[in-house]
Order: sequence, then structure tokens, then C-alpha cells
Amino acid sequence: MTLTPFTSNFADNSTEAGFQFTFMCDICRDGFKTSFIECRNYKRGKTLRNLGRMASMGASLLGQHRVSSALNRGSYNAGERFHGMTPEWHKEHEAAFEVAQNEAKGHFNRCPRCYKWVCDSDWNEADGLCVSCAPRANVEVSAARAGKMVDDIKKKASETQVFTGDIESKQTVCPRCQKPAGEGKFCSNCGQDLSLLKCERCGTESPSGTRFCAECGERLE
Repeated sequence: MTLTPFTSNFADNSTEAGFQFTFMCDICRDGFKTSFIECRNYKRGKTLRNLGRMASMGASLLGQHRVSSALNRGSYNAGERFHGMTPEWHKEHEAAFEVAQNEAKGHFNRCPRCYKWVCDSDWNEADGLCVSCAPRANVEVSAARAGKMVDDIKKKASETQVFTGDIESKQTVCPRCQKPAGEGKFCSNCGQDLSLLKCERCGTESPSGTRFCAECGERLE
């Protein structure tokens, strides 16, 4: 059996117990789930299956293998989902699908320009078209205004000076060998200790080995 939906975006949620379908909007993919329709033969089939299992157990106890095998086959055919369902189930499934489509169509609109089925959120009622073919003017104005505001913020930020200091490249020179000492605690050339000495008078820090403070002239210990 081939089901022909009014839109290709749908899901079949049917089970052995009944039928239910979800139809999706062609734009946003939001779905509408139809009402559950109970399978009329499900309860009767369930009763027969229970009787079949009881009879199968009794037949097994009595050693009647042929009866047991036949009942087990009937129980398996009734228990499969979709493939292997009874002809009565498929007839109900097809009828339920038509009912579900009629219910779902009331929650969708078909665009006469692109022929998409869309939900109310994606339907421009004023123009009678979907929002892909006829965007809502107020939405586009708001989106354009927001986009312009972001552009203005970025432009203003690019023109704003956020750093006023001088960019300098400072190189530590070893007080012993007078060569670049690297970035470690000791000179990479002669091994001189490069820890800083703090002046007790003015607080200026000077490289290890310095005798007098370069700021106030205080002798460094």
C-alpha cells in the first residue's frame, strides 16, 4: 500500500494499537501531530493472541506440537509492525491516513506561488503567500534596522582608540656581560642572577648586580 500525502514532510507514528501522523511545515519544519485513531481490530486481535498463547501453553503440555506451531505463527503475524500487519490493519491505516490529512490541512496553508505547505507562522496572510515568496514588511524593516545598528556599532568601535600607551620592545641586558640575557631568571650567556633589587628609598627595581639606584642614587644592598 502506498500512501499519498498532501506534503512530503510527514512522519508515520502508527502502531499496532492505532494510527497517528505528524505533518511538517515546508519552511520551518515545525510539526503538527494528528489525533490518535484507535485500531478497531486491535482489542479483538489482542484477545485472540492471548487465547493463542494460552492454547499454545496447553498444547505444549499435552505434547500436541502441530497445534502449538500453528498458533505461534498466527501470533507472530499479528505482532509485526507495518510489515506483516493484517489486511484489516492496513485498510484501517489507509482510511486513518485520509482522516489525518484532512485534520492537518486545517493547520497549514498552501502557497499559490511556490506550492509549499506552510504553518501559520510562515504564512503572510496580508499577501496570501508564504513568507519566502512575500516576506512580512514589518519583520524585514526590524531585521534591516537591527543589522544597520550592528554595522554602526562595529564602525564606531573601529574608530575608537582603546590604547594610548607606547608600544616598545624591551630587551633585558645582563649587567655583567652586557649581552641580551633572555627571559629566564639567569643570563643565558654568563649565568648572572637576573632577579631584581628593590630600592628601599624610592621602590625602583634594578637588575641584580646594580650598585646604585638609577632613580634616586641610593646604594643598593
